[in-house]
Amino acid sequence: MAYKILILGASYGSLLGTKLLMAGHDVTLICRRKTADLINAEGTAVRLKLKGEDEHRTIHSNDLPGNLSASTPQDVDAAGFDMVGLAMQEPQYAHHTIRTVMIRIAEERVPCLSIMNMPPLTFLKRIPGLDTSNLGASYTDPTVWDRFDPAFMTLCSPDPQAFRPPDEKPNVLHVGLPTNFKAAAFEDAKSNAILQELADDIAAVQLDGNDVPVKLRVFDSIFVPLAKWSMLLTGNYRCVTSDGPQSIRDAVHTDLEKSRSIYEFVDGLAQKLGAAPADAVPFEKYAKAAESLLKPSSAARAIDAGAPFIERVDVLVRLIAEAQGMSNPAIDETVETVDEQLESNVSY
Repeated sequence: MAYKILILGASYGSLLGTKLLMAGHDVTLICRRKTADLINAEGTAVRLKLKGEDEHRTIHSNDLPGNLSASTPQDVDAAGFDMVGLAMQEPQYAHHTIRTVMIRIAEERVPCLSIMNMPPLTFLKRIPGLDTSNLGASYTDPTVWDRFDPAFMTLCSPDPQAFRPPDEKPNVLHVGLPTNFKAAAFEDAKSNAILQELADDIAAVQLDGNDVPVKLRVFDSIFVPLAKWSMLLTGNYRCVTSDGPQSIRDAVHTDLEKSRSIYEFVDGLAQKLGAAPADAVPFEKYAKAAESLLKPSSAARAIDAGAPFIERVDVLVRLIAEAQGMSNPAIDETVETVDEQLESNVSY
């Protein structure tokens, strides 16, 4: 059957949306009015490279079996959807129009699949023994997540790397690294059945007889998406420097042994919380992938553009580590650098 999926965030969210459209499901993207009008008029265009091909293909939503629409937050009725994808940057959820939508989603108990780098605070409550009461400082507004039931919230590791080309329309997304979305299963059985069906439908999609990358994989372990934390702390946040943004490749490979030590520290933290070694991505695999990541992370680009707030997974990881009696000087240095650069963007 065709499900109706609401995705908050039309940039990165259009990648997951395109995969769902290819599988025959209907998608509504939540975004600003101007972007919504553009998408409703022209659809979306996602560029990705198929295995064995040298050039990116452009996948137009208008050519796909599923139906795409776009809406502003104030025009959406959450009750009409089978699942919600959370694809905005964490600070955006504090905006009053998005917050209102979030309240309706929580009240309707619509299952939420987050593809944010920053895990929803609700999801972290699913980790046995983790005290989340002291983690609010890493969120722009932690009260956004108060109304959500953890049974209907899960996290998906946003491993695919994609960006909007700055010289093109905002309905275009370029996928630089077409890896898989890796989701933890829901606690709620009905929600999990829908998630698994979506994953199976996406896996079955072909383009001109070829397999299409960027699958949705579902895992029983709630710790699988936490493997992203090692990547973020080793690469993404270290793109932020006092001299301006650097590429993920340079952040990782300028001092590979330091990068390894950060990566293994964060992996060790996840294991202390209950993750199995098999839940992690080996450092060597990540370092290899980072060789092709020639642009700064979205966090570094946002700071360079003057943003006063970004997702702070670096702060979250440090707070969780401190509660576990663990610390890492390189992570402390990263947090301080990011703090300083954000502070320089604040006008009083």
